[in-house]
This record gives sequence, C-alpha cells and structure tokens, in this order.
Amino acid sequence: MLLELNISNFIIIDKMKITLSKGFNIITGETGSGKSIVIDALNVLLGGRASRDYIRTGCDKAFIEGLFYLEKLENIKDVLDEYGIEFEQDNMLLISREIFSSGKSISRINGRVVTLSMLNKLTKKLVDLHGQHEHQSLLLVENHIELLDSLGKENIESLIIDVKKEFDRLKKLKNRLKEIGIDEMEKERKIDLLKFQLNEIDSAELRIDEEEKIIGELNLLSNAEDLLNIINNILECINSNDYYETSLLDQISSVSKNLAKIVKYDDKFMEYNDIIETIYYQLKDIATELRLYQETIEYNPERIKLLEERLDLINNLKRKYGSNIEEILKYRDKISYELEVILNNEREIENIKKEIFSVEEKLNVICEKLSNERKLIAKQIEVEITNELKELNLKDAKFEVSFEKLDHFTEKGLDRVEFLIATNPGEPLKPLNKVASGGELSRIMLAIKTILADVDNIPCLVFDEIDTGISGKTAMIVGEKIRNISQTHQIICITHLPQIAVLGDSHFYIEKKKIEGKVVAKINKLNYEERVNEISRLLGGTKLTEMTKKLADEMLMASNKKNKVS
Repeated sequence: MLLELNISNFIIIDKMKITLSKGFNIITGETGSGKSIVIDALNVLLGGRASRDYIRTGCDKAFIEGLFYLEKLENIKDVLDEYGIEFEQDNMLLISREIFSSGKSISRINGRVVTLSMLNKLTKKLVDLHGQHEHQSLLLVENHIELLDSLGKENIESLIIDVKKEFDRLKKLKNRLKEIGIDEMEKERKIDLLKFQLNEIDSAELRIDEEEKIIGELNLLSNAEDLLNIINNILECINSNDYYETSLLDQISSVSKNLAKIVKYDDKFMEYNDIIETIYYQLKDIATELRLYQETIEYNPERIKLLEERLDLINNLKRKYGSNIEEILKYRDKISYELEVILNNEREIENIKKEIFSVEEKLNVICEKLSNERKLIAKQIEVEITNELKELNLKDAKFEVSFEKLDHFTEKGLDRVEFLIATNPGEPLKPLNKVASGGELSRIMLAIKTILADVDNIPCLVFDEIDTGISGKTAMIVGEKIRNISQTHQIICITHLPQIAVLGDSHFYIEKKKIEGKVVAKINKLNYEERVNEISRLLGGTKLTEMTKKLADEMLMASNKKNKVS
C-alpha cells in the first residue's frame, strides 16, 4: 500500500504531504481545486510522461516521492532482484522522481537511480490507476491472461504448472541446440556449401600433372598445320620425290660411293666412309619417325574444344580453391574434415530435435487442455462482468474474452487473451483501451476489479472520474463496490458524489488558497465534523444548511455502522 505521498513544486502544489490509510481513501474538493493534479503527480511517480510544464512557475524542478509498504514481497521481489535493488527488512520501498526545467527527469528506487522502463516494470505491480491515465494494468493485454488464470486457479493450476515445466524444458533444449553449433539456417547453409565445394572438386577428378599435359597437347593441336608443313619440308629435303631435285639421302649416298672409291687408293678414309654411312641410315630413321609422327598429327577442333573446356574447369577451380592442382586437393581434404565435424554435431542435433519434437507434441496436448479450460472460465466471467456492468448503469454493455492461438509456445501456453467491451447496443466489441470516456472506462474497470478483487495482486487501486455521468442509485452501487474492493486493496478515489464520499475510511479535502499572491493547492485530512460539512457541500453546493448537514451526518453514521457490521 501507499503510505505517504510527497509532492513539491508540481503545477499549483508548492509542498504537499498526504498520509494515506489502509482501505478506502476519499479525495474531494471544489472544481479546479487540484484534485486531479494529485493523481497526475502520482501518475508521473509511477512512470508516466514527465513534462517541464508540470514544474511550478518560478521553480527549477518538481519532486514527487512515494513511500510504499509491501505486505506480499513475492509480488515484486523478482523485479528488485533482477535490477539489484536492495530491499529494507521493514518491507518499505521509497520511490521518487524529479522533473527538471530541461525536460529531463531522474527516477530512484530506494535511493538508486533507475531507468524509466525499470520504474514502470516495478510500479505496475504496486498501483493501478483508473481514469485518464496510461498507468492502467487492465489496459495492458499481457495482463489479461494472468487475471483469467487467477480466476480459475483451482481448475487449471496443475495445467499451468505442466505448461511452464515443459516450456522450460523446451527452452533448455533449444539453448543446447544453439550451444553445439551454428543456428539451423547457418548450419544448413554451411553444409550445403561444403558439399557443393567437395562435389565440385571431386567431380573434376583432378590429377597432379594433367594441367601441363593439357597445355602441351593444346600447343600441338593448335599448331598442327605448321608442324605438318615443317615435317613435309624436312622429308622433302631428306628424300625428295622431285625428278629434278636431288634429295639429301641421294647426295649422302653419292658421297659414300665416292669415298669408297678413294678408300681403294687410300684406306685412311675408311673411317669417314663409315661415318657417312651411319649418317645415311640415321637420316632414313629420322625420315621414318617423321612419317609416323606425321600420321599422328591432325587438326581436331573437337579435341581442342574438349581440352580447352578441361583447362577452363581447372582454372575456375584454381580461382576458388588454390593456385595449382596440388593446393586445390589440399583444400578439398580440409573441407572434407570440416564437413565431417559438422555432420557429427548433426547427429547430436538430430537427437535434440527429436526430443524437441516430442516436448512440443506434449505441450500441444497440455496447451489445448489449458485453452479449453480457460474458455470455460472466460464464459463464466463474461456473464458475471456483464451483470456487474448493468448494475453500474451500463445496461447495454457486453463483455467478452477474446482468444487467439499463437504460432509459438510461451510459458503460459498458446493463448493470447484479450478483454473486449461494447458499451452501446449495435456497437462492435472493442479492446478496453479503445473505450473513450474516462468515467465509463473507470466503471468498466470497477466491474472487472469487483470480480477479480480476490485474485488481483496489485495492492493499491486509484479511481479518478469514476462517478462521471452517474448519480442516485448507481452512485450508491459504485460506492459499495469500491468499498467491497477496499476490504482487500487500498483504494484512492477522487469523487464529487456524496454517496461515494461517505463510504471512505479516510477523507481528504483539497482546496486552492492564495499565498503571497500565488495560488497554491493544499490538502487536509478531515475529522468527523469536517467530513459532515464537506458531505453537506457535496449534497447542496457551497451554501451549507442545517438540513444538508443533518443528512450528511445521517449518511456518515449509516456508513460507519455498515463498516462496523462488515
């Protein structure tokens, strides 16, 4: 509960200290006295929008501070632990916020500076504001499923525990999957790449020395015509078929014959004759080899194309994997090992995937059961809340709980739950945050809170403008419902209706005063006699009469008597 609220230099408030009580706290005052300014300040303290316009004229900064007493620590202990905020043993929590003329603000929890998101995460568990403010837990769709589950706790608690247990198991398995390798898409991409590269290299069937051989053969085939001409020239020279020309063999044969004649006269030329004969037969051998070689040479465009394509393939692989065939084959061995490692992990991954599939199947079954139970609970509270709305003079209102199946598991299952409302006949059902009127919205919230009172863990509820557009019997019903909720929650309610004001456990009166030429708002906690006068004012206007004072006294006495009985 909120024990104390201190406000300094906020709009027309110079210094204000409000010591609140447990139960039902009423705030009244004349129109424009500053009642809603107190709620504005509280909204800022809870993490609402801070503006330099809130700073009192002539001041450098505004300051708001709230002291909370927490009966149930478990409600916020997880948030405090998450942010490393120390918590006093007396269960007290001090929250403050300063707004500077620059437009910036500083928030503190137990003296420690915190971010706005940290502040909001904590305060949404402490105070629920109902009126024209953003700090309303029921406007946050994510809270609806928790409230629904709280209402049906006895029927669905075991299912909620099972879903949480299996979801935690699923989360651990998925985390393990991330630990042992790259994510699924990256892994598949890597495997595909390595397999492609291996296949590209292996399908080429590279041999260490083949590039040089291909280049050599291409060189021959590309120059076949020149080679044949050269060979023909040589053969023509060695052994001419031209009748008018003497071949090289003929000439050497002639030399050999003439040397043989010389040898008859001088045998010292015998050796030279042998050399000439050797040259003759060697030339004949060369001619034979050239003819054989000549037969192997032909211009073959298809073979050239085939060799060029093979060379292009090798060059393409060299551009990707190494400067020569040897380096390409070394790279191939490297990626083969890398693929093997990934595939070994893949086996473990496959086992984990099977387990994940099994857990998800189990979760689907449990989530379906949980969803069916939730829908039964929803039907029940739809009727109850619609009836409550009728009592609150929203006779044509219709309340419905919407269900949407999520495409992913959460610790709460597969349901997205949202409360919908239609306040007039023929109107479509809308989310709660689409209801325009602040007073109307407050009554809708009151109806919901009436049903949820015993299960709602937020200790402090603030109602602003809840009595807008109501009077008489409806006002009495609204007041009684708020008082009933105040049995389990602290209530702060701004009202202008006497039917509601008389029900408070504590009553505060706000008024504007002129001090040293400046208008300031002041607040006082009223004693019984002062309450009689204020209720009398609410009944009859600014002029108090004995009749209105008597009626006010009777109303207060009746309320007090009822309080004692309850």
